[in-house]
Amino acid sequence: MTNTKKDVQDAAEMARRARFGSLPEPIRLEDTVQELPATAPDPSKDTYDSNEWLTRNAL
Repeated sequence: MTNTKKDVQDAAEMARRARFGSLPEPIRLEDTVQELPATAPDPSKDTYDSNEWLTRNAL
């Protein structure tokens, strides 16, 4: 009966080592981050011309 109990423990130990015996491969930081724009680009945002007042007022 002692051999059977030891065989079961050995089998359990082998199964544990097969499952948890080594650490998983490391994951690169670049693979864990996803970059998305916070908002959709606004085409009218950059249409302001800071020198436009010169054209209107100087001529």
